[in-house]
Amino acid sequence: MVLIPLLGVGQNNQLLDFENLVNKTWIAEGEWSNGSKFKQEVSYTFNLNKSIVVADSKGYINKEQTEYGNRNHGIRQYNSVEDKIEFWEFDVFGGVTKGTVQIKDRNIWYQYKYGDATVTDCWEYMDDSKYKFTVGSYINDKWEAIYLQTVFKLKNE
Repeated sequence: MVLIPLLGVGQNNQLLDFENLVNKTWIAEGEWSNGSKFKQEVSYTFNLNKSIVVADSKGYINKEQTEYGNRNHGIRQYNSVEDKIEFWEFDVFGGVTKGTVQIKDRNIWYQYKYGDATVTDCWEYMDDSKYKFTVGSYINDKWEAIYLQTVFKLKNE
């Protein structure tokens, strides 16, 4: 009985699509549509026998955007019962964002509720060391509004 769930993970691990991001650190800077600064550094790792992806992010940790430090701790997990990838992002302010992830042609799409709005983040694959990062309102396969657009680049450690 115990072997059945273990075999299921090995046979259909949707999280392997994160492999290019894992064991690397990615950095991006930009500006939100409201004029505030965006600066983030994200490190990805597999954990629990590749059954989860952990994302640790550094970013601004105060409203004045003068302090930079550990901002988010995220988890991505494949839900085999519902056949979807889910994610949770816990932030330094005590909040949690949860939603779903879809991977299409090496592009990673996050969708989640932010207040009353549904927001989409897209990591659009450019090459093995760059992803175009877009945050906005994505409806019927097109961007209705873009709140942020920048590029995450592989950090040279």
